[in-house]
Amino acid sequence: MQAVESSPMNRPVKSIVVLTGAGISAESGIATFRASDGLWENHRIEDVATPEGFARNPQLVHHFYNQRRQQLLQDHIRPNAAHMALARLEHEFPGEVLLVTQNVDNLHERAGSRKMLHMHGELLKMRCQESNLVFDLREDIGFDSVCRCCQTIGNLRPHIVWFGEMPFHMPQITRALESCDLFMSIGTSGNVYPASGFYQIARSRHAHTVELNLEQTASSFEEHICGPASEIVPEFVERVLCSVQSP
Repeated sequence: MQAVESSPMNRPVKSIVVLTGAGISAESGIATFRASDGLWENHRIEDVATPEGFARNPQLVHHFYNQRRQQLLQDHIRPNAAHMALARLEHEFPGEVLLVTQNVDNLHERAGSRKMLHMHGELLKMRCQESNLVFDLREDIGFDSVCRCCQTIGNLRPHIVWFGEMPFHMPQITRALESCDLFMSIGTSGNVYPASGFYQIARSRHAHTVELNLEQTASSFEEHICGPASEIVPEFVERVLCSVQSP
């Protein structure tokens, strides 16, 4: 673990908000689909991750997310030590812990996390465009799949927040950020709005802000810890739990 910057937590910690991104799941074998050339698995983002792309070619979009879903369901995709550490933090920390994830996989749940919000949706869920009811999903779906609530063909869409759509749970996330004492950002560049402003909201309310990432970003966190999430997150969680247990 390499601590690029270090700053002590200068106030008692009673409430924690954790934000996780693709970096925490990459070590579990989940591909970070957006490559440097702007493509996701050889598809343009505009074609598979926007409402307009879905309107133009829903079958292509369904096929794309069917592939992502089947990858997630492979036997070798499992939570890693970082996921397990955050579940431990939730269960052992005596105050409030809210886990907010940008990831659409279920690795946090499989590790044991329960107090969490998926701000970008979930691969293992689908949604009816007519009623907005959300259903669990394990199998492939297509444009000709029949919705189980309205019994209509073509009404189902992946329960994913696409570019141009508002992330889920924003009022609840904002309230938590405004009242937390510690904000942790793990495995995310923090460049995409609104997550890019989370640390600023927390810091404006005098929370201690910590970035745990492979590399330090340009964001003005009070503390930067660089390294693989599976190494640095368990160590930081141990530090937090020890601090609240100390007399």
